[in-house]
Amino acid sequence: MDRQSYIDEIKFRLTGNFLETELDTKSFETILNISLREIQRYISSTKILTIPFDKCIDLSKVKDENDKPIKVSSVSRIYRAEGYVGESSSSSIGLSDPMQVAQWQLLGGTSNMINFQDYMYNYGAWNTLLQLRNTTSTDLAYRYDKASNKLYINVASNLPGTITIEYIPRYDDVSEITSDYWIDMLVRLCVANAKIIVGRIRTRYGQANALWSQDGETLLNEGNAELAEIREHLVSNTQLVYGID
Repeated sequence: MDRQSYIDEIKFRLTGNFLETELDTKSFETILNISLREIQRYISSTKILTIPFDKCIDLSKVKDENDKPIKVSSVSRIYRAEGYVGESSSSSIGLSDPMQVAQWQLLGGTSNMINFQDYMYNYGAWNTLLQLRNTTSTDLAYRYDKASNKLYINVASNLPGTITIEYIPRYDDVSEITSDYWIDMLVRLCVANAKIIVGRIRTRYGQANALWSQDGETLLNEGNAELAEIREHLVSNTQLVYGID
């Protein structure tokens, strides 16, 4: 949805396209920006991107598959795009498992089992070395510095050529949100904020001995109740694995 679609729906829910509202288009755009800023910290829809590996990656220089710079709110996970073992014996990337290299001795006849015990000792030593490396240095431990927009990655062994990152994008405009769930939550939040603002305007002055009265107090109460309900829903359904930024 683009900005005008949001504004049209908010106006319709507020007036039914029958009543007039005290707010102009600029006011609705301000409400939209305020609501986007509040809901952005709860959005947990992630994107996955594979990029060239570096121990320090400047994410401000990374582009997506559409050749557009990515905007990162937080980094959720990091995956190896390549395994420890190369896809072919001629692969120059990845360590080879010695048991896989020597599997012909296990599957061959007894005549091929010469020095098999030495292979088992070497394999045990190799696994012990991997355990020591993982103990002293956690593989793929990372830290994302939001201020500098840089991602620092630790690799215990076997530097990969590429790395896959799962991140939550930052939204600078409401039109960038594509999830139906978050579009609906943003509209509800905008309507609640609009009701509060219109309600405060209509309750600024009271009317004595009038044949009719404004619905400002009703709108104000509805807006406050809906806003509290939405905030409680967002907080209670926040995915803690992603955190709130």
